[in-house]
Amino acid sequence: MGVASVMRGDRGGQAMLAVLLVVAVVVPILNLMVPESSPWHVSTYTVTLLGKYLTYALLAVAVDLVWGYLGILSLGHAAFFGLGGYAMGMYLMRQIGDRGVYGHPVLPDFMVFLNWSELPWFWQGFDLFWFAALMAILVPGTLAFIFGYLAFRSRVTGVYLSIMTQALTYALMLAFFRNEMGFGGNNGLTDFKDILGFDLKSDATRIGLFLASAGALALGYLACRWIVTSRLGRVAVAIRDAEARTRFIGYRVDRVKLAIFTFSAMLAGVAGALYVPQVGIINPGEFSPLNSIELVIWVAIGGRATLYGAVIGAILVNYGKTYFTGAFPEAWLFALGALFVIVTLFLPKGIAGLVGMIRTWRRSRSPAESAAEAAP
Repeated sequence: MGVASVMRGDRGGQAMLAVLLVVAVVVPILNLMVPESSPWHVSTYTVTLLGKYLTYALLAVAVDLVWGYLGILSLGHAAFFGLGGYAMGMYLMRQIGDRGVYGHPVLPDFMVFLNWSELPWFWQGFDLFWFAALMAILVPGTLAFIFGYLAFRSRVTGVYLSIMTQALTYALMLAFFRNEMGFGGNNGLTDFKDILGFDLKSDATRIGLFLASAGALALGYLACRWIVTSRLGRVAVAIRDAEARTRFIGYRVDRVKLAIFTFSAMLAGVAGALYVPQVGIINPGEFSPLNSIELVIWVAIGGRATLYGAVIGAILVNYGKTYFTGAFPEAWLFALGALFVIVTLFLPKGIAGLVGMIRTWRRSRSPAESAAEAAP
């Protein structure tokens, strides 16, 4: 199944990928080739901000895959995002070496401060980028597989499953806050220097991370589209709409759920791994259940079960957060809540649903009306 067949009929997704391609080409040019004195110059700060938005968009697509097409309202995807972020953060910490505050060639600064004598076994191998990248995918995927295997075989559904996913991310948050876990405790991992030998503070590295985020979003979107247009995706929608009937006619509902849930977690891990080098820190706060709830709001605002709507919602909400936290720091939460209420009441299918409504309205207009408007 080629890209053309996967994207057939997905006009919103086609438009989103086209815009993403334009942004991926234009932004580096405006940052690296246009002088800072020009009004067309895009600052490195803006590039980093856009890269962060793209990682959030990839995370939102992962949530929409399980919520929109499988009917699983996951309130724990922040756990998978955070685990991917910690995997990359561990690699970045190992790259610091003797350039840390305490100058230890192997141990990160927080381990020296806590009087650790040697590197824990679970930090071994994270001095290699390929190993860290692999763990950023496998660790969230393994956790999702184990959790999903137990939950789906027990036929836990609905609000009970949502509460369990929320409990999962909350438990990880509490665990990672403990200094004896070996992940930096409350402060987390920070003070990163370089990635693959490139200075993280340089403009070129920031552009590279931005392009990697854009590429990951495009590939992640195409992978999700491939799933939802395949037989697996059609069975997933059947499970969402009538799980008992789908099970009755012979489908292994638990296996379908497990496969898609695990893939979604791995996608969230990739998003976390790309997020950390751009923001420069990862701490237990990323596991907060509130973050997972906010992810659901992004998808709901953009439009559930569209995939491209999740991208729109993630970018729109986070841009609004950036604006309101600067302009109205004490009121931005109220603005976010108001946006969610307005969309829920007046746009139950989200912004993507509004686009679909306009398209349907235009198709429903009679030829006579169209000809009358076109006449001079």
